Amino acid sequence: MKKYKPYVKKYWYCFLLGPFFMVLEAAGEFILPYISANIINIGAANGDIGYIVKQGIVMALIAVCMLITGVLGANFAIRGAARLAGGIRRDTFHKIQSFSFTNIDDFTPGSLITRITNDVTQIQNFTQTLLRGMFRSPVMLIGAVIMSFSLNSSLAWVIFLMIPVLGGVIAVIILTASPRYTKMQEQIDRLNINVRETITNARVIKSFVREEHEKEKFSAVNDALVEKSIAALKMMMLLQPVSALAINVTTLLVVWFAGHPIMVGDMEIGTLTAFITYLTQILNALNFLANIVLQGTRASASHRRICAVLDAYVELNDDGVLDGLATVEHGKIEFRNVTFRYFKDNKEKVLDDVSFAIEPGEFVGIIGSTGSGKTTLVSMIPRLYDVDEGEVLIDGKNVREWSLYHLRESIAVVLQKNTLFSGTIAENLRWGNENADDEELSEAAVIAQADGFIRSFSDGYETELEHGGANLSGGQKQRLCITRALLKKPKILILDDSTSAVDTATDASIRRAFREKLPGVTKLIIAQRINSVMDADKILVIDEGRVAGFGSHDVLMKKCPVYAEIYWSQKDRENGGEE
Repeated sequence: MKKYKPYVKKYWYCFLLGPFFMVLEAAGEFILPYISANIINIGAANGDIGYIVKQGIVMALIAVCMLITGVLGANFAIRGAARLAGGIRRDTFHKIQSFSFTNIDDFTPGSLITRITNDVTQIQNFTQTLLRGMFRSPVMLIGAVIMSFSLNSSLAWVIFLMIPVLGGVIAVIILTASPRYTKMQEQIDRLNINVRETITNARVIKSFVREEHEKEKFSAVNDALVEKSIAALKMMMLLQPVSALAINVTTLLVVWFAGHPIMVGDMEIGTLTAFITYLTQILNALNFLANIVLQGTRASASHRRICAVLDAYVELNDDGVLDGLATVEHGKIEFRNVTFRYFKDNKEKVLDDVSFAIEPGEFVGIIGSTGSGKTTLVSMIPRLYDVDEGEVLIDGKNVREWSLYHLRESIAVVLQKNTLFSGTIAENLRWGNENADDEELSEAAVIAQADGFIRSFSDGYETELEHGGANLSGGQKQRLCITRALLKKPKILILDDSTSAVDTATDASIRRAFREKLPGVTKLIIAQRINSVMDADKILVIDEGRVAGFGSHDVLMKKCPVYAEIYWSQKDRENGGEE
């Protein structure tokens, strides 16, 4: 696996010393039976106690050396495998961090979690087994065969009858198990996806009283995993019984053929005992090698899945960057004939020939029906997606010519889904600027109308948040996310329906603060309520992926039927509510 060479090279001593010490331990394995045979044939047969004691001491010293080398070999094998897994896990995570939304959609979050945990663990286990048996088993196999021939060449041929039979059975097991391991890993993906969705959406499940439905759904996925696991692992379970049968049959044959030589005195009991021991070692070595191959089969399936992540092509990269150090200075935005599809082979366009221009510092509202393409449109600005046709320009330069870091560092986006992390409010806000002091936190929170409710908590900005901000209201979470975005001090600020959970008075206060405190920042606000954008410098109306209108409220009321229809439908609802 050339892909893992850097990790092996870095921790070369583990990958060298692990097998080295295991080979030393194996050397002791085939020396001990030979000494034991001499004790029986010479010491016991002649009643030579001194010889027995001397050889016993030698065996004890060899056993101690085997213990030491075995522990050292296992220690280096474990360390090497763990370091390798750590490097793979780190690089896989780093690659995932570079993924575009399209890449994440291709793999799904649950599958990525499985790959970075379970699949890496499979490679770690295989590497550890490989380091412990890669050379040890062949050395033991070859050494035991040589010693068997040196003891009795006429009996050694029995071994060569059994080896090909056992090897053939092992080959069938491996070829059958390989595709089943791949299917098992895919089923683990599905289980992780199900668990992740259930835990993440626990509140929704409880509010709709769907616990029983989720239990049944999980049971179905879990049962499928059990079946796939049994199908894969039962082949591995055959290995031990088949090996035991081979050892017993071969031992029976050896004893049968050795019976007559022992009776006539051509063969000694000690020699037979040692020969049977060597026979067991040979078959155990074959068994261990087969286990390595089986684990390798499963690790190979995991390796392919990890490589799919590491080798994934990330379209959103800095290949076309002209000046990697350039930063956004003004915040002018221009769309020129932009067309976009989420799936390239799909004829349906999410955005179709979209063109408009926003000057630096302007406050622009974006209105449109659900699914009209508003979120997709603003995602093009920080280059979360790339256009299929046309171009998006920032300060007159195509977004593909900016480095992703400097482009996104200059743009703050508050998404529809408000994501907060476990920790204090201050820690969450400093995601926008890790070096922000308390005064900067407070200033940004005041603009976002969040300072008041934060200070109402007994611990203020040091208040601990539960997972996902579960101990906050929807409006409070939205205002914290806006605060976090403001701390970036961006040149372009995008709010994707990020004030929908706050009351109209607070919404108006946020917009007013934006005008007064952020005059040089280009502000784009996607809103469902027309009242939230009526006072904007311009309003962009999106209808079925196309620009239906672009201008001030008064201009759109006269020239854009789509906008006027939205306005009057909302007014009618408000009037109906008052009555």
